[in-house]
Amino acid sequence: MFDINEMKKNVSDKFTKNIESKPESRQVLKQDAPVKNTQGSNQLASIGPSIHFKGELTGEEGLIIDGQVEGTIDLKGNQLIIGNNGKIKADVFAQTIIVNGSLTGELHGKERVHISKTGKVQGNIFSPRVSLEDGAKFKGSIDMSETKHEKTRQNIQDNQLKRA
Repeated sequence: MFDINEMKKNVSDKFTKNIESKPESRQVLKQDAPVKNTQGSNQLASIGPSIHFKGELTGEEGLIIDGQVEGTIDLKGNQLIIGNNGKIKADVFAQTIIVNGSLTGELHGKERVHISKTGKVQGNIFSPRVSLEDGAKFKGSIDMSETKHEKTRQNIQDNQLKRA
């Protein structure tokens, strides 16, 4: 699994070198360039195991969720990591999505979606690159066309505006 404290330290080159030294994490990052936040920060924000959030979660930095989130998660061009304790019931939009916990909802990874061997996903995945480790639980469909991501994001935002 991922050491969350280590992942918080660095998302830059230093982060990638530290993670690649761990055999269990090598699989996820071996072919990828370092993930950087759009705001230039090399820290990941985190939601701890005792936090329960309901609503629309947006941000312009990477995020690790080890708590419970219900609603919508939109991290624009950043990374989302669902920790082992994370329980998500949301439609998710991010550059890269890594699932170690459980997620119910649609995943929209602009670059990639990875479900680890401890990950459980029930919902559809829209991303040009998708990987599932041996042992991962997945129920849904996968669409790897690149144009679907933005169209679906706009449809969900339009529906939210109509409800408001």
